[in-house]
Amino acid sequence: MSPFNPKRNYFLSHLTLIFVGYTALFSCTAAKEESRVQLPNVVYILADDLGYGDLGYNGQEIISTPNIDKLAKEGLVFTQHYSGSTVCAPSRSALLTGLHTGRAPVRGNYEIQPEGQYPMPDSVTTIFNLMKQAGYATGAFGKWGLGYPGSEGDPNNQEVDVFYGYNCQRMGHNYYPYHLWHNQDSVVIPENSGKKLGVYGPDLIHQQTLKFINDHQNHPFFLYVPSIIPHAELIAPEELMAEHVGKFEETPWKGVDDGATYKIGGYMSQDNPRAAFVAMVELLDQQVGEIVARLEELGLRENTLIIFTSDNGAHREAGADPDFFNSNGPWKGYKRDLYEGGIHVPMIANWPGSITPGTSDHISAFWDIFPTMAELTGQEAPRDIDGISLLPTLTGKPTNQQMHEYLYWEFIEQGGKQAVRKGDWKAIRVNLNKETDPPIELYNLAEDPGEENNLAAQNPEQVQEMKMLMENARIPNPIFKLYGSEL
Repeated sequence: MSPFNPKRNYFLSHLTLIFVGYTALFSCTAAKEESRVQLPNVVYILADDLGYGDLGYNGQEIISTPNIDKLAKEGLVFTQHYSGSTVCAPSRSALLTGLHTGRAPVRGNYEIQPEGQYPMPDSVTTIFNLMKQAGYATGAFGKWGLGYPGSEGDPNNQEVDVFYGYNCQRMGHNYYPYHLWHNQDSVVIPENSGKKLGVYGPDLIHQQTLKFINDHQNHPFFLYVPSIIPHAELIAPEELMAEHVGKFEETPWKGVDDGATYKIGGYMSQDNPRAAFVAMVELLDQQVGEIVARLEELGLRENTLIIFTSDNGAHREAGADPDFFNSNGPWKGYKRDLYEGGIHVPMIANWPGSITPGTSDHISAFWDIFPTMAELTGQEAPRDIDGISLLPTLTGKPTNQQMHEYLYWEFIEQGGKQAVRKGDWKAIRVNLNKETDPPIELYNLAEDPGEENNLAAQNPEQVQEMKMLMENARIPNPIFKLYGSEL
């Protein structure tokens, strides 16, 4: 037997400890990597001005949407889901921050010239910050509208790894753009120079969306797809238009075909606005189908949560005719209204094997998506947000689902508007910047989903409660002062 050697024994003991330590570290790292691999991908598809009734599963009879309808059939359909606002930028602000429009940093479509909107401050935590913290790759493809290029609200400065599309929602009015943004690069499209209509913007964006899925197939990703379809202007590629021209009685719409706003905000003329609208919605449906197909081809479908919705109700711009298509279904009002037609939107959540197909009448809104993503990724949501996680409802545990005490919206355009929903009651008041203490309209949505019977006179106590909620739900927004408007 070898004699006792204290130096040698110390060395062996030390080596053993190092080995054990590295083994533990490796095991811990492997466990983390395994956990990370199991995190689901998330694809959030946001249509632009798509009405509740524009989809087949909600009763649409003129427009064909088989791919979205399939998502609905095989997923969970939310029948009482609300957008963040009744127009683009504030709706997206509520979605990304988990804050309703009484507290969100962006509450209106504030223009910054020559290109972009008032920036989302970098002091606000967004879904992208949350998902990056969980180890996700992040991408946004479509229309941004929350910060001009290079600002603190620029997508790359909000922890979006890859952005491709329209930074400015005013530029997003036009479907054959002079340029699109790829991160910090303005990508000029020579085929669309002058009056050329060579390359359809949504096609370029869609190609980059599919590329992002390919590039990140081996890593959890959060894919935000804020499509510009079917927002005005009404125009689609010729081969798609040809399928529908002549099917409808049309009223040509005269728009901007030259001049200072041509292709930088002004809507082009359209002789066949109804045919164009059908072609656009059907193209949106086709693109949704191709996203699903790509996920399936790459073996990602079972581990991907897909959410489909719209940023607000149907519009009446550039010759659009929502009444002809019954775009808002049973709801009263349109985009820019706080009646149901302006904010009650379709929502589908589809995750094979994890979400049981069916319907949910849980009352929810855009600001619920942030805490849902937090719980999904095992993180704590900030305590000061307005949203409530929908994960219990998504995973078939509705008895664990928390409920909102109320939902709140405000809108500074058209004289200033507010709305509150509490249970079945919905209160609305308008002309806040034109009248002193304007009257409140009160509706019982369970009995009157079309908001036809104002019950304010019969329910003064309910009116007073809703008025107090309107006054207490909001905080002043200093941005309003820059634009000369405040509720």
